[in-house]
Amino acid sequence: MREDHNIAPSCKPVTGKTNSGLLIWFRGGAGKAVMVVLAYALCHGATALFVYPLQSFLLADITVFASLVYLPHGVRVLSTFFWGWKAVPVLFVAGLISDLVFMPAGVHLYDEPTIYISLLVGAASAFLGFEALRFLGLNYYSGQNRAMNWTQIVSVGIVASLFNSVGQSITFSGRILPEDGVATFVTYVIGDVVGLVVAMFVLMLIFRWIRFATAPEGT
Repeated sequence: MREDHNIAPSCKPVTGKTNSGLLIWFRGGAGKAVMVVLAYALCHGATALFVYPLQSFLLADITVFASLVYLPHGVRVLSTFFWGWKAVPVLFVAGLISDLVFMPAGVHLYDEPTIYISLLVGAASAFLGFEALRFLGLNYYSGQNRAMNWTQIVSVGIVASLFNSVGQSITFSGRILPEDGVATFVTYVIGDVVGLVVAMFVLMLIFRWIRFATAPEGT
């Protein structure tokens, strides 16, 4: 394999002040996996507590499977951007913990293998998106000694959402009513992409605020 096609190459300084806080946060030391789990759980909780209840009034049958704004997709894409395939097991654990914490009381689904398959599909979707584009000659992983390109990240997120939508639709094909199949697929895609954009926007504001708050006076 050519050296310039290595997955998530060794960390090099990445230029661009706009993303420096984000790069430091995601490229941290031994606690980076914990940070991903916490970020994923926070985004999942916001989706479960605020988005799902509102959406259930309009699309009750589809809401069981997909959300129109799924914020954790942003964590999937950004984590994979920095760590490649190594992000997959961390995202799987993050999804499992998040579901356990925010699953409604009285719901016990973890004795069914489809739940674990669904978690694996979600965790691997961003990696598959990056790899699909890399196969086409578009290496959008970190480590290319350049600043993060938001357009590229969104592009990967869209491709990843297609992998996730297909995988989830197949996984739950026995539960999704035939007449809801297309609507559920589209909802997965919309939810992942919108969730990615919202998560990126929020992270950008947070780290701009951090950089502003920690900047020396007079700069």
